[in-house]
Formats: sequence, structure tokens, C-alpha cells
Amino acid sequence: MESQASTWSAVSYDWKHDCEMRLVHVGAQDTVRGTFLNGTLQAIRTLGGEPLEKECLAACGHERFVEGFSYSISVHLRMISTAMPELMVRCGSSERVLRYFGRRAAMDFLASPAGRMMLTLAKRDPKQLLSSLPSAYKASVSYGEKSIEWTGPKSGRVVLKREFLPHAFHAGMVELLLEVVGASRAKVFGRQTGRLDSVCEFSWE
Repeated sequence: MESQASTWSAVSYDWKHDCEMRLVHVGAQDTVRGTFLNGTLQAIRTLGGEPLEKECLAACGHERFVEGFSYSISVHLRMISTAMPELMVRCGSSERVLRYFGRRAAMDFLASPAGRMMLTLAKRDPKQLLSSLPSAYKASVSYGEKSIEWTGPKSGRVVLKREFLPHAFHAGMVELLLEVVGASRAKVFGRQTGRLDSVCEFSWE
């Protein structure tokens, strides 16, 4: 698994190039809820301070985001791209930054009515919670296909097709969800399988 992490660091170091590649594929129908944009902004402020937060807002042409509204995923990409150079210096790698953003997105979703319901229905069962993940994605973004494949009683993978955020972001989300339900010794690793396709493999004991 270390080789996957090393490959990710080498490939994704040029975040600007990676982001520009993803932006080329964004269509008018590819949107994300304002709730998660606000969560990313708060994460940027936590890691980089208020000046960086304001710089990211200016870069994407917005002064604020309305929670229930939908915005182009390009806005999310531009915010992250603007913040990444400084945050990589502070956090050590793009993977750490993206995992942090993913964890924040998972926390924001679990705080929503749909997230609280999903958590209640899961009854602290990691498999039940992760099985609900594809429907949770549908409530938050308009694009892509997400599915869960189980490789064992306590292991599986999230398969992401036409996904605009890198796998490290989703690895952070899965990592947080496993922690919330008390999964022991949880491990999550991601890898890119195509220009906009990736998988996040997970396991716990």
C-alpha cells in the first residue's frame, strides 16, 4: 500500500495541472451543494487562515455560498487549487490536505438531517453505514457514479466513476465514517484508475 501512496504523491504534486485536466471535463450539469463548499472554506480557514479563505473566494468569483443551493463543481476545484500550494507547505503533502477536506465533508454530511438518519439506521455497523454511501453522494452532487464492492466481511472498495475530486478526498470521507462508528484499526487507501475514475479500498478489524 505504501507504493500507492508514493505514486499518488509523485503524480499529484503538480496540482495545478491535475485541476486543469479535471476542469476540462466539467459540464453545466455537474454541481455540488453549497453546504460542502462552505465546509471546504471553513477547512481552508482552519488550515491556512482567513486571508487564504478570502483569496479562494475571490478566485472562484463568489462572496459566499448558500447552503441549499447547487454550484458548479468547478467552483470547488478552483477553491482547492488556489489553496493547495500554501496548504501543501503547511501539511506536508496534497494527500494530507485532500484527506482533511474529505473528512470535513463527511462531518458536514453527518450533521445534516439525511446524515443523522443514515447514522441512526446504521446502528454503529460499519458495513451498513458504508453501504449507504452511494445514496449519500447522490444527495450532495449531481455527477458521477459511486458503488460499493465488498471483498470480505470487513473490507471492500468504493468505486468512483466520473468523479471530479481526487481519491484522497474520498479516502478522507471513508476514514471519518469508519471512525464515527468505532471501526477498529481502520485503513483506507486510494488509487486513480482513469482520468476521472478511482477506487478507495478500506478495511477494519
